[in-house]
Amino acid sequence: MGNVTASVAAKFAFFPPDPPTYEVFKDEEESSRLCFSGITADKNVNVHLLDTKGGNKIVATFWKHPNGRFTLLYSHGNAADLGQMVDLFVELRAHLCVNIM
Repeated sequence: MGNVTASVAAKFAFFPPDPPTYEVFKDEEESSRLCFSGITADKNVNVHLLDTKGGNKIVATFWKHPNGRFTLLYSHGNAADLGQMVDLFVELRAHLCVNIM
């Protein structure tokens, strides 16, 4: 019975902003590259679409610091939206000199 409860709760746990705070699209110059709206053309940001076990697609970003030796794995909570995290990622990458995934 706990599995059913968890499944129902998961469906209602996150209400994405409407309209969304970001958009993923293909780069006009390099069609195999995905871009993230709201940030300038930053070649140090890689955008990935990942498939989940449940058949959904989620967006993951990798923010490369030119001198970064370490990677910070950042997982936002259900109440956050990736587009709302852009400024934080820019600041963390710059001040900590780390890559962020």
